[in-house]
Amino acid sequence: MGEIARISKTFVGYLKRPDLYPELGRKIIKNIFNRKGAFRGKEKTNSWASAIAVSQQEAVSKLFGVEMKSFSELFPNELSTANQKEKECPIKMGGAGALELIYYACEFTQAKNVVETGVAYGWSSFAALLSLTKRNGTLYSSDMPYLGQNGDQYVGYVVPENLKKNWKLFRHADRESLPKIFGETPEFDVVHYDSDKAYEGMSWAYSQLYPRLRKGGVFISDDINDNSAFQDFCEKNGIEPTVVDFEGKFVGVFVK
Repeated sequence: MGEIARISKTFVGYLKRPDLYPELGRKIIKNIFNRKGAFRGKEKTNSWASAIAVSQQEAVSKLFGVEMKSFSELFPNELSTANQKEKECPIKMGGAGALELIYYACEFTQAKNVVETGVAYGWSSFAALLSLTKRNGTLYSSDMPYLGQNGDQYVGYVVPENLKKNWKLFRHADRESLPKIFGETPEFDVVHYDSDKAYEGMSWAYSQLYPRLRKGGVFISDDINDNSAFQDFCEKNGIEPTVVDFEGKFVGVFVK
């Protein structure tokens, strides 16, 4: 699909969904007036992150005090089935992230309530739910509909049916989904951010999520290399994060 056709389809998709009009307005303003601002501080943060980054194994050992086992060791059958599901999926979305980091964060906190932004295939959801189901906990997920392609039915595609009873999925932009999620649960054991990667979007979400993370809880943000929102947030709040180098991108994590 060409770029113009994709944009047209996305716009029509928004027009059919009045509940998404607030997000459409924000996107129009961002694309007209603040396009370059999305990447604010990118060079600064990449230099900072490169200097302090560690592997996922080192981060799990340092933060959670355990020796990390890979998902292929921990859940070979579940992982194999999920990989097959991704291959079968007719829609292409974002790939798996640092699954072990998410899983061990949930184990470390003995999580019962986890919030994540961004779902796509559902890899991070899969990792969190494998831990949460041990304690009959709940994963609250915020994910925008895929308006540029007919992908809605495939959101969370790799999550097995037996894990879905512990999952609540909110299909709006974060600014609409998060207040609804906070209305259900005021405090969380783990926060995982992986949605809007613009500086303003990340900064806004961090300001909403951080106060609702319990003391001793774990905060994880993907793609902190896109701009300096994560670095700036940590400096403002006196937080010393761990930066994980994961497949050429940087993930930020800290224990509150």
